[in-house]
Amino acid sequence: MTLALAGGIAELEALLARIARAHGPSALASSLSAEDMVLTDVILRCGLRIEIFTLDTGRLHADTLDLVERIHRRYGYRVAVYRPDAAAVAGYIAEFGRDAFYESAQLRQRCCQIRKLEPLRRALQGRKSWITGQRRAQALTREALPLEEHDTVHGLAKFNPLAEWSEEEIWDYLRLHRVPPN
Repeated sequence: MTLALAGGIAELEALLARIARAHGPSALASSLSAEDMVLTDVILRCGLRIEIFTLDTGRLHADTLDLVERIHRRYGYRVAVYRPDAAAVAGYIAEFGRDAFYESAQLRQRCCQIRKLEPLRRALQGRKSWITGQRRAQALTREALPLEEHDTVHGLAKFNPLAEWSEEEIWDYLRLHRVPPN
């Protein structure tokens, strides 16, 4: 392990501990990505009081959803799974078709509202803060991603503790700690 990675891990552990202590109740919104698996490992390995949830949009691959069970087997922790309202999904599909979100920006926004935004709203109820695995290097639109911000939509503190991490650091951490869980 490089000294830089060791320092990054110590900073990440300290930041997540501070979030749990000073901004709780808090939750990690996990997409079950590599970044979110780093955060999951730190939260559960360090015994931090941060809930972990994922949004099952109904369109996730089985391999992705299998990580929920693998996390349970390794850590003894049940990731909370939030799903969209089944009637709203059925109505959207009946009216527009299963893959209508490819047809227009309006249909894509409507689909996201049903499958992602409404379940996220429910998942964040009662929270003071939430955490994402977003990184600046992931997209041009994230170049200025702050470590901490105020989410005006949900009225919560929002933390992006891996904002400064590189993809290489993510994968080095995963190898070092043998994550994702086996």
